[in-house]
Amino acid sequence: MASTILSFSITVKSNFIFTSGSNSAPPPYSSYFLNRFKFAQQLKGKPRRRLRRKLTSSAVMFSENPVINDFIATAMSGGIALSLLRLWEETAKRGLFDQKLNRKLVHVTVGLAFMLCWPMFSSGRQGAVIAALVPFVNIIQILLLGLGIRKHDATVKSMSRFGDHRELLKGPLYYASTITLACVIYWRTSPIAIAAICNLCAGDGLADIVGRRFGSHKLPYNRNKSIVGSIAMAMAGFLASIGYMHYFSSFGYVQESPEMVLGFFIVSLAAALIESHPLSTELDDNLTVPLASVLVGSFVL
Repeated sequence: MASTILSFSITVKSNFIFTSGSNSAPPPYSSYFLNRFKFAQQLKGKPRRRLRRKLTSSAVMFSENPVINDFIATAMSGGIALSLLRLWEETAKRGLFDQKLNRKLVHVTVGLAFMLCWPMFSSGRQGAVIAALVPFVNIIQILLLGLGIRKHDATVKSMSRFGDHRELLKGPLYYASTITLACVIYWRTSPIAIAAICNLCAGDGLADIVGRRFGSHKLPYNRNKSIVGSIAMAMAGFLASIGYMHYFSSFGYVQESPEMVLGFFIVSLAAALIESHPLSTELDDNLTVPLASVLVGSFVL
């Protein structure tokens, strides 16, 4: 009995000496569990992210068939865009807002609301092309109205500065074309699409609204633009870009990072500077702002 106790104490003591800092190699079972622990630490969080993306993707799919899913998504996003257009047509018809303010409310809301619908579409080129059909239909409508082939005074009034149908062939046409091309070329996995649409819709839209209301101090190189309007444009475009970066990141389409945030700030600042230039007024803000966003974004995003 005494020998058994002595043998047990020696075994425990030897194990204690090993675990207390001996340079001897660990026994096989210790190495096994140590490696398992390290492997688990390396994988910690990864399955959860994959599961989150899988659940998110399945939540936005209306059908297992991608084609059926995309047409359902098209109907829903088109319905949302059409509802907004009808809303602003009614406000223009009833004179609830100043015509220029009403036009800018269309400008701000329609593009941003449509971009919120992008996760409903399937991944890949098919989803991008089918999603682009929504603004493309609007392009056709704008051409018909702008060329005078179709008459609809409420729509013309909600989209134009002075109620002239020919105005639709410039700003509104550039606006719809930007969103269409952003869908087809860049889509939801590119921060350039986010920057182009956010600076066009939120940035340029808020610049006009804020500038007209509070813009008493004009820019020295362009008396048609105000300092506060340019600041509002840069801030609105930047904040909207950050919001959509986080939104698309939650679906796994982009990877948000401090570098991307800085890139969005540079793009919004550049877009605001371009918008404030007199040449931008002559050409059209709806053309110069997205072009500047895409060009600068290609280098910093």
